[in-house]
Amino acid sequence: MARIFCVANQKGGVGKTTTTVNLAAGLAAQGQRTLLVDLDPQGNATMGSGVDKRDLKASVYQVLLGLANVESARQKSEAAGYDVLPANRELAGAEVELVEMDEREKRLKEALAAVDAQYDFVLIDCPPSLSMLTLNGLCAAHGVIIPMQCEYFALEGLSDLVNTIKRVHAHMNPDLKIIGLLRVMFDPRMTLSQQVSQQLEDHFGDKVFKAVIPRNVRLAEAPSYGLPGVTFDPASRGAQAYIDFAREMIERIKTI
Repeated sequence: MARIFCVANQKGGVGKTTTTVNLAAGLAAQGQRTLLVDLDPQGNATMGSGVDKRDLKASVYQVLLGLANVESARQKSEAAGYDVLPANRELAGAEVELVEMDEREKRLKEALAAVDAQYDFVLIDCPPSLSMLTLNGLCAAHGVIIPMQCEYFALEGLSDLVNTIKRVHAHMNPDLKIIGLLRVMFDPRMTLSQQVSQQLEDHFGDKVFKAVIPRNVRLAEAPSYGLPGVTFDPASRGAQAYIDFAREMIERIKTI
């Protein structure tokens, strides 16, 4: 059975897509059968996996509307070794079209059920807002991975996200839980980063992943080559951190 995880944060620019793409590549490198689902109309996770969003015959948009299935819409990230259910700007229209459909918040869950036996991990890259798309991701998932920067405003956004997850857990998806918080773009030279990191550990305890992702220029350069950082420069500090994170995820799901 596939373990399905959303990578979510209602704050933009916190490294959700970078985390999703690199975790997928890290898991694939560990021999895990992995599917990345791009639920963001910007399609950044699609492009960052080496799949051209401008040349899609089918995407997650058609899957959500029942016009295609996951098997026909998915593509292979050849360099990184995982599958991608891609997205492009068409997906923005799904918000409106889903409103009139039955069980509209569970369309993705139903679609993924058909390929459940084919994967060990399914990672869902959510847009930075609580939309119908994000809701589909949360309803399909067993848990949420929250990437966050160690800064003051990130703490404020975190409380909003935790409340959202609690509401979805109570009313729509009783399986949903917070798997862990991942500290990203971490700069140990900044006192504030260290203080916020310590606050997270004090408050959330073992929900905070041991892996810490540093600020790293190679991770930032990788998407322009259509590659995850883990594949683009495996020896870089950022890539090594994501590989450590992938190993930690594999261990953590054994205890869930």
